[in-house]
Amino acid sequence: MLGVLNKVFDLNKRDLKRLEKVTDQVEALAKETEALTDDQLRAKTDEFKARLASGTVLEDLQAEAFAVVREASRRVFEMYPFRVQITGAAALHEGNIAEMKTGEGKTLTSTLPVYLNAITGKGVHVVTVNEYLASRDAEEMGKLYNFLGLTVGLNLNSLNKDEKREAYAADITYSTNNELGFDYLRDNMVLYKEEHVQRPLYFAVIDEVDSILIDEARTPLIISGQAAKSAQLYKQSNALVKALRNEEDYSYDESTKGVVLTEAGIEKVEKAFGIDNLFDLTHVRLNHAINQSLKAHASMHNDVDYVVQDGDVVIVDSFTGRLMKGRRYSDGLHQAIEAKEGLDIQNESMTMATITFQNYFRMYEKLSGMTGTAKTEEEEFRNIYNMNVIVIPTNRVIGREDRADLIFASMEGKYKAVADDIAERNKAGQPVLVGTVAIETSEIISRLLTKHGIQHNVLNAKNHEREAEIIATAGHKGSVTIATNMAGRGTDIKLGEGVIEVGGLAVIGTERHESRRIDNQLRGRSGRQGDPGITQFYLSMEDELMRRFGSDNMRAMMSRLGMDDTQPIQSKMVTRAVESAQKRVEGNNFDARKRLLQYDDVLRQQREIIYKERLEVLETENMRALVETMINEVIERTVIAHTSTDKQNEWNYKGLEDTLHANLLSEGAITRTQLEGKSSDEVIDFVKALVYTRYDEKEVEMTPERMREFEKVVLLRSIDSKWIDHIDAMDQLRQGIHLRAYGQIDPLREYQNEGFAMFEAMVDSVQEDVAKYAMKAEIRNNLQREEVAKGQAVNPKEEGGTVKKKPVRVEAAVGRNEICPCGSGKKFKNCHGAVER
Repeated sequence: MLGVLNKVFDLNKRDLKRLEKVTDQVEALAKETEALTDDQLRAKTDEFKARLASGTVLEDLQAEAFAVVREASRRVFEMYPFRVQITGAAALHEGNIAEMKTGEGKTLTSTLPVYLNAITGKGVHVVTVNEYLASRDAEEMGKLYNFLGLTVGLNLNSLNKDEKREAYAADITYSTNNELGFDYLRDNMVLYKEEHVQRPLYFAVIDEVDSILIDEARTPLIISGQAAKSAQLYKQSNALVKALRNEEDYSYDESTKGVVLTEAGIEKVEKAFGIDNLFDLTHVRLNHAINQSLKAHASMHNDVDYVVQDGDVVIVDSFTGRLMKGRRYSDGLHQAIEAKEGLDIQNESMTMATITFQNYFRMYEKLSGMTGTAKTEEEEFRNIYNMNVIVIPTNRVIGREDRADLIFASMEGKYKAVADDIAERNKAGQPVLVGTVAIETSEIISRLLTKHGIQHNVLNAKNHEREAEIIATAGHKGSVTIATNMAGRGTDIKLGEGVIEVGGLAVIGTERHESRRIDNQLRGRSGRQGDPGITQFYLSMEDELMRRFGSDNMRAMMSRLGMDDTQPIQSKMVTRAVESAQKRVEGNNFDARKRLLQYDDVLRQQREIIYKERLEVLETENMRALVETMINEVIERTVIAHTSTDKQNEWNYKGLEDTLHANLLSEGAITRTQLEGKSSDEVIDFVKALVYTRYDEKEVEMTPERMREFEKVVLLRSIDSKWIDHIDAMDQLRQGIHLRAYGQIDPLREYQNEGFAMFEAMVDSVQEDVAKYAMKAEIRNNLQREEVAKGQAVNPKEEGGTVKKKPVRVEAAVGRNEICPCGSGKKFKNCHGAVER
């Protein structure tokens, strides 16, 4: 019955049927397009642009444009996109995800919708997971686009602002997801509109879309500056935590990786630090450091979660197994690990600007992506990004054999069986790719193979410099490659001579990943374009996934049957149990990503307001109206605060005078006598008249032109400094808000409510700052805009997330009384300080 319903309601078939109509139209134009000369083919680009300018919609050009790219591809690459690739291209143009198996030519498929959307002149972004792939694709596919008269840009981390602006100005820009996000954040920190590098976000095609929008979605991008030093506190906490014992002083939950102090542990901490109550507000920093040290010792493992290289803790990406050099765990966890490993401790940082990948990519007018594995996450793609996953058929029937999992009682037995299997296949000359989840596992397998005398390559986070070279030879006869997870993703493994005859590429998985999608990616390395191949996963009851979520019934059954490591179980029941565990983990991860987005949506609404106002300051010549609005708000709040009672004889005239003199008017400009007898509204009008008289005088003194620039300096300085403080405060709020759940209060709702109140307070603070500076500041001759603080781009790893951005060392903002960095020898406030009270 279920099978019948699936056939009736198979939305994928319906989508394919619709998209194949476009494919038929493209194929119908094949002969006509083939007859064109190179110059005529190139001229089609200008023709399409002219038709768009005259009112033709993009969809009406789709078949013709696809046919042009298809024919150009034949001439430039000697590759002619198959029907299935045209269908995939049509799915991408609609703003969907095209699921195409490994080796089906996703890169070539993307050229069709990229060209079609690039002729609008709005700019198309092709997004890849690393700069190697971005550079490779920009160079290779750039030949095709250049042939058709389009420009191609490559956006790298090493480029300066002018080079980045040029890259973004191209018709098609290749970039990593991280660089796009950081450029957006940096664009909203510039002091002049001419410094912007990005154009409005129009259309993006994301390669390996599941990696970027799912695996990295729990990792917010952050621009940060240095916070207060706290190295000694982490050293003290580490020394204490090392002496604490599991179960007695703290408890560790392996399934959630949560670690908490017991009553006995709390007493030991209090005794060691000579305090009465660890949870007193005065000990917040100590409590935090102790918790992070506990986490560092109990749940973070060397050679699994991180490695130590050249005196630094280097994070290992849990999804690709790559080393994330220059990236740091957030919230003090990195410092705690540094203390644990006996390394020099670097400072914590404060957040200056932040955005999640979810909210960044949702800003595009149209978003699409391609990958070999997306169907398992279809619900998330649809709910969060409004993208459907369309499974594109393979060009040839898959000839790979996917065998049922083999499960052993112990890890030792599993590894021995893996090594024996590899040795047997190697003897026959069959190439083998061994997939491991952790660096530790890859090194165990490597040692076993060395004992067998089998030559092999290890591709893990400790050795990915030769990644492309190793992957390129992984399909050659007799080759054995051990790869951490999906290292080398984005590079095809092509079979060498004589490999088809020995059964194609054998993929052996040493453990199931917590995500079915990652396992499917590993399987997909074998059997490209109809090639033969085989995949086999080896599991043990001691694997992390089985320990955390495995069935107790299965363990009991293995014990009852008296099964040892020479008798593995191979059954559908085992596979179902494993997939059930994976689904639970995937569900947990989806909930975590959705929760992160809900929290970030609070900040997103605030960010949009601030960034819009900031852009208005940069782009509008005369900001006096906005400054006056802010001054009005401040005057009204100030007067109302001091005249709130109905009885005028109880009004706080002295307080009102002092406040106005301190913030808006010169000393003695207003007296109680002038205010007595007036209503609250009349007092407001009277004060406004005095303030604007002074403002007009100031404008005459300065000249209107310099006054306009002064207003921008004041606005940018106030908005930036208050916004940075606000983001950091929101970050601190976010870290501790989950504790509200103990009081039966929804932490998210509390975060929304408190975040809104904090934002309103920040807006009031900006207005007060602007009003005060505008009215009270002395203007120097060297009036210029200054950055409030300089930051570094970091991609902090939240638990379970990944990090991707190399930081640049931060420079602290110059203090007003410090020597000016220009070399004049004067204090900053008397030299290049733009505004002084």
